[in-house]
Amino acid sequence: MGRSSRNELPETDMSNRHQVAGNQLTLLQNGTAFFPQLCADIDAARHSIYLETYIFAADEIGRMVAAALQRAAARGVAVRVLLDGFGSAELPQHWVDELRTAGVEVQWFRREISPFTLRRSRKRRLLRLHRKLAVMDGEVAFVGGINIIDDIPVPRIFSIPRLDYAVRMQGANSGEIHAAMRHLWGMVSWASFRRRGQEIKRFILDRQERVDAREIVFLVRDNLRHRRDIERAYLDAIDGAQREIIIANAYFLPGRAFRHALVQAAQRGIHVVLLLQGKVEYRLQHYATHALYDRLLAAGIEIHEYQASYLHAKVAVVDGQWATVGSSNIDPFSLLLAREANLAVRNVGFAGELRASLLAALTNDAVRIGKEYGGPRNFPGRLLARLSYGVVRLLIGMLGYHETVHKQ
Repeated sequence: MGRSSRNELPETDMSNRHQVAGNQLTLLQNGTAFFPQLCADIDAARHSIYLETYIFAADEIGRMVAAALQRAAARGVAVRVLLDGFGSAELPQHWVDELRTAGVEVQWFRREISPFTLRRSRKRRLLRLHRKLAVMDGEVAFVGGINIIDDIPVPRIFSIPRLDYAVRMQGANSGEIHAAMRHLWGMVSWASFRRRGQEIKRFILDRQERVDAREIVFLVRDNLRHRRDIERAYLDAIDGAQREIIIANAYFLPGRAFRHALVQAAQRGIHVVLLLQGKVEYRLQHYATHALYDRLLAAGIEIHEYQASYLHAKVAVVDGQWATVGSSNIDPFSLLLAREANLAVRNVGFAGELRASLLAALTNDAVRIGKEYGGPRNFPGRLLARLSYGVVRLLIGMLGYHETVHKQ
């Protein structure tokens, strides 16, 4: 059976394609749309495949993607997979061995980690690869928040998948993502041979500075030149909003500057809507977020909690014209510690499609938190929120980011 061509990929409905600055963008919601398209493009690759993920699970989805990668390697495609050492720690070694035997190159990003080592001198161990990226032949790229894992949570307490998004991009801008992935692969290769220090510093990718006017901007967050690029993109979009801001984010615990920007937007009459996690997945982060509700609600910001399943999205739409999709949560761990990647798109068609999807989730699958939230809540609930928020602040301070968090 021959490989699918780039323009004929029957596995996924590609009817909602958006032409943006010479690129073709397709919004993919959840794994049901993402994984068939990803595997189809892997099967169509001719020269090279780069894939980065935080979680690569040993489940049916992981097997499907692994099989596609092995098929590509068998036909002579250079396949490189970069896995986070913490997020993918449960991937069995025999899976990795199987990939390598088939010709797939596999590397680990900071596999050595102790979650209990919080001393400032050891904080680098908690720097994670949280990006979810893939590029085929430098021509087709995927950017989003979807891990390589069955997105209906196990145990199957929900009948529908986590709410999440990715973007498939075909065109010239895919080359920038390809370059960023090659750069990180090279850095990890150097580090594996313990060639650190100035050699790695000279290897830093010399990316063009962000220009807000561009229709497509690939944003990364790292600990070198791009520490705040994603956060600044959000803040610029919020400050420039004229009518509406919709943010859907799984783990929402923004710093002071971000909270202030949202409050200021609401006070100048912008309709600000937050779609946040309604189900308790990680207790500390979940309850710490609740500590922010009173101030946000008092400013006139709408808060909705997603109830149909877990929320995993990291997306936003401003004025139906600007949108971002990616891996970055709006919390200290993403904005201060992890390597992240988002795509920002200034296009009415693309932003409008994402907005429609979020409005459907808000209407059908979420519960709005009313203004009475701060009143009748019992004392234990309020205390739990404050304690959780305090613990998160303490952890970030112990990691050496105390001043940064307080200034934000």
